[in-house]
Amino acid sequence: MKIGTPKEIFEGENRVAMTPESALQLQKLGHSCVIETGAGAAAGFDDAAYEAADVEVVQSAAALYEAVNVVAKVRPPSEEEVKHLRAGQTLISMFNPAGNTELMEAAAAKGATVMAMDMVPRISRAQKMDALSSMANIAGYRAVIEAGNNFGRFFTGQITAAGKVPPAKVLVVGAGVAGLAAIGTSTSLGAITLAFDVRPEVAEQVESMGAEFVYLDFEEEQADGSASGGYASVSSPEFREAQLAKFRELAPDVDIVITTALIPNREAPELWTEDMVQAMKPGSVIVDLAAEKGGNCKLTKMDEKIVTDNGVTIIGYTDFPSRMATQASTLYATNIRHLMADLTPEKDGVINHDMEDDVIRGATITHEKEVTFPPPPPKVAAIAAAPKKEKVKEKTPEEKRAEELAAFKQQTKNQVTLLAVGAALLLSVGLVAPASFMQHFIVFVLAVFVGFQVIWGVAHSLHTPLMAVTNAISSIIILGALMQIGSGSWLVILLAALSVFMCGINIFGGFLVTRRMLAMFQKS
Repeated sequence: MKIGTPKEIFEGENRVAMTPESALQLQKLGHSCVIETGAGAAAGFDDAAYEAADVEVVQSAAALYEAVNVVAKVRPPSEEEVKHLRAGQTLISMFNPAGNTELMEAAAAKGATVMAMDMVPRISRAQKMDALSSMANIAGYRAVIEAGNNFGRFFTGQITAAGKVPPAKVLVVGAGVAGLAAIGTSTSLGAITLAFDVRPEVAEQVESMGAEFVYLDFEEEQADGSASGGYASVSSPEFREAQLAKFRELAPDVDIVITTALIPNREAPELWTEDMVQAMKPGSVIVDLAAEKGGNCKLTKMDEKIVTDNGVTIIGYTDFPSRMATQASTLYATNIRHLMADLTPEKDGVINHDMEDDVIRGATITHEKEVTFPPPPPKVAAIAAAPKKEKVKEKTPEEKRAEELAAFKQQTKNQVTLLAVGAALLLSVGLVAPASFMQHFIVFVLAVFVGFQVIWGVAHSLHTPLMAVTNAISSIIILGALMQIGSGSWLVILLAALSVFMCGINIFGGFLVTRRMLAMFQKS
């Protein structure tokens, strides 16, 4: 099969769907590659680089569509590009099928198979083809860079001879792929980073990246992420009001706000209202990554940067990935190459369009002159349903003390019972055994008892190598002293008693000191 990539005609689009590196990998699958002249120039890939990778360069889009079996693009096709398609040809690109039904029906009427990269299901096996995540990752990173470019201070705090510079405070709304990328970039630049998401289970991810998760004093049962492909679900009006109240509280204090909240096939929810913008300090920056769907900020204007009357800059660009065209093209081309690997399982250059495959079926929106959108849900859940965790009731101090007392009483009872049974058995043996045997037997029993109490019965965390050695030495001294206590000399008895006393202090005092040291490393 011949795979071709035309030059993107969408104004301002700099990405390309095939790079010289991805072309080499496609050729290993048995395909040959074609590209329109100049298609990769804006992304930093000239025609010579493609020719060096054994890619055929053609002079026009029409010639490319005529020559290839598979067309790989970035943006959805225009009406003119759909007219170039022919029966049996495959188009792979972003498509937004829910918003481009007429183009989808026109492609189906042509008999072309269309695979939408933005419809690849979010299952584990398809992560390598998830172009939405690849582009969102870049958008999150670039959003922080754009914010820094429009912010009048350092991100990190500094103390210099010229004065003190406080660190910037950044709020990221939405902790999906774009949000996490923004959090990582912001924290690495030294800003104090706050993050909010309606899914409290992402708090651990946020905190692991060095940011502070903003919790709401509001409890609401959220729909499980497995039912929505891992996306956030629509919240109730009550939750939304609590959320907006929290944002109003944060607005005067934050310097940069990056909003990333989007739900597929819906308008972007309004999260940063006009009064919040008015409450922000002059020089603050808002970067709205949801501008293409109406924006999370009330004042956002798509593809524009505006400055409000109170000096707040609002950025509504929709081409963040295209602003990093080389990196974005590399990732997107890799996503397409992985999809082609699934379409070419035998690596023989022959496409096997298996509609029983979850990934292929999910991404296919037209096939054999039929519109196949929307696809059925994948047989494998997008993400595993999170098990319901029962809330553990916090115990009162009185309940904790009662439990500790009960445990102490039970432990004492067990030890007294064990000592009583042991003493009874020892007396029983003494009734029948000779005195010479009993002398050695009692020493053996004492050694076992002391060894168990001093070493075996101690919590593992208290056994440092030093403690283990000193306890072993102290145990030997105690045993020797116990054997001498029965001596007829009062001096020997006194020294033996002092040895037992001092070794006891060494053993139990060592445990107390170790416990206090370990407590220094525990959260309280």
